[in-house]
Amino acid sequence: MKTLFKCFWNLRPPHTLLHQVKRHLASPITSHYEAINRCEQEVPKYFNFASDVLDRWTQVEKEGKRSPNPAFWWVDDQSKEVKWSFEELGVLSRKAANMLLGPCGLQRGDRIMTVLPRIPEWWLLSVACMRTGIVFIPGTPQLTAKDISYRLQASKAKCIVVSDTLAPAVDSVLSECNFVKTKLLVSDSSRDGWMNFKDLFQAAPANHDCVKTTSDEPMIIYFTSGSTGSPKMVEHSHCSYGIGFTASGRHWMNLSPSDIFWNTSDTGWVKSAWSSVFAPWINGSCVFVHHLLKFEPTVIINTLNRYPITTFCTAPTAYRMLVQHDLTSCKFMSLKHCVTGGEPLIPEVMERWKAHTGLDIYEGYGQTETVTICSNIKGMKIKPGSLGMASPPYDVQTVDDEGNVQPPGKEGYIAIRIKPKRPFCLFSGYLDNPEKTAASERGDFYITGDRAIKDEEGYFFFVGRSDDLINSAGYRIGPFEVESALIEHPAVVESAVVSSPDPLRGEVVKAFVVLSPAFLSHDPEELIKELQDHVKKVTAPYKYPRKASIFPGPNQEMTVCVEKSDFGKSRSCLSLSYWTDVICALVAWC
Repeated sequence: MKTLFKCFWNLRPPHTLLHQVKRHLASPITSHYEAINRCEQEVPKYFNFASDVLDRWTQVEKEGKRSPNPAFWWVDDQSKEVKWSFEELGVLSRKAANMLLGPCGLQRGDRIMTVLPRIPEWWLLSVACMRTGIVFIPGTPQLTAKDISYRLQASKAKCIVVSDTLAPAVDSVLSECNFVKTKLLVSDSSRDGWMNFKDLFQAAPANHDCVKTTSDEPMIIYFTSGSTGSPKMVEHSHCSYGIGFTASGRHWMNLSPSDIFWNTSDTGWVKSAWSSVFAPWINGSCVFVHHLLKFEPTVIINTLNRYPITTFCTAPTAYRMLVQHDLTSCKFMSLKHCVTGGEPLIPEVMERWKAHTGLDIYEGYGQTETVTICSNIKGMKIKPGSLGMASPPYDVQTVDDEGNVQPPGKEGYIAIRIKPKRPFCLFSGYLDNPEKTAASERGDFYITGDRAIKDEEGYFFFVGRSDDLINSAGYRIGPFEVESALIEHPAVVESAVVSSPDPLRGEVVKAFVVLSPAFLSHDPEELIKELQDHVKKVTAPYKYPRKASIFPGPNQEMTVCVEKSDFGKSRSCLSLSYWTDVICALVAWC
């Protein structure tokens, strides 16, 4: 990557940072789209985030009406830095757009799967796709060859972009993926059969006219796990994500053009789109990125100490890890606002963080299918354990199985009203799966699948999932995916995967496995380790069972009583038999 940085990224000297400037009132850009976000104005017929937001911030920048912070600021552990103004982002993303349309052979409406770590090219490609009308499909670098094959086939993507690490995995499954026409490699080296990003980018012209996309035209697709079956494709339009984060960006994330916002999310997760693209840039803020090959609390702490980051977002699990370190000597001189989401925040963690930093953690809640559903914002009372209150433009209620609104204090599904008018910032649907889309609606509401209690003041308190989906440190894991991976191992006759509480990650994957007779004499601890390693290789490593129990096989039957706390759904016993079709079907519910 060294030559790539040298050649392209630093078009002019770094900006002088004036992060201390007084907070501005909302800019005309933000105010306009916030009015749409609040349903005070109609959604425009045409909208494109690149031309209607980023290019307008370029003009504001040229007029000297924005703080001199960069629009994008990337760093790594070797003290390399990349800084772009909005103008530079525009120039570079136009080059990337021409690269996609020219040598890559893509056109408007085509789909591109991008599986990259936190490197600047990810941001260039995301904006280039907006400019060209190409549909962007992010994926985490933790995906295995099997995961990639499924996603390429399901999405019918015509191009895939990866770094050196995943190129062999892509090559191993490419024969199964008939729609892929172009393979783009982000690397300093070359690889047979692959186009090189650096070479194509260098040769690409910088002049490009952004396409005129309609507001409801597809812009981005995310694969999201469910409690059954393979991951589903969630499609969002140009306006749903492009405009839908204006209000929550300004009020929950508390962003303005003078802010430098660091969100630690992996590029494959939807929170990266929320907090590392749309919310900060529509508010004119600087997107700060650390390469972060893996989460290291000391790296997080040192980065907050070293750089003038004003707003910080990370998962509750990460905050739990951070407060376990000695923060007494930390002086986060610029930090003034902290947010979190993706899993419930434990009140004790918030208290310990505030004791060390003097700052509250403002929790928000949403899904891949939505923008911010609920949030705590500055100025409102924070109730420990609460997700906050409904975020515009959503009318959020708790409802029963038939979609009837529940009274305050009574548990129900968290639901968004979609009739008589569907909110513009709700997903377009589960792609190629109308049954799943229809099943997510009951009466006048979209059902999130999460359950909560709404109090008299309108605060929501999370209770749990209504299905078996496991949320481990913010990672959504479907039991079916892990069970499918386990069954491929010759030692496994049957398996059941459930959630188990964990003090650090909130909950983790726990597997109950019925063994094949040939493996009954194996050392249990060694076999569990072998099964864990197997799952890491077959599917994304974050899905592997951190806890496991193994049991005898054919013609053996035993009932295993487990801690009630092992299950988010009050399950207490598993009856395990070789002849069962599915172990989970024999779960006894209390």
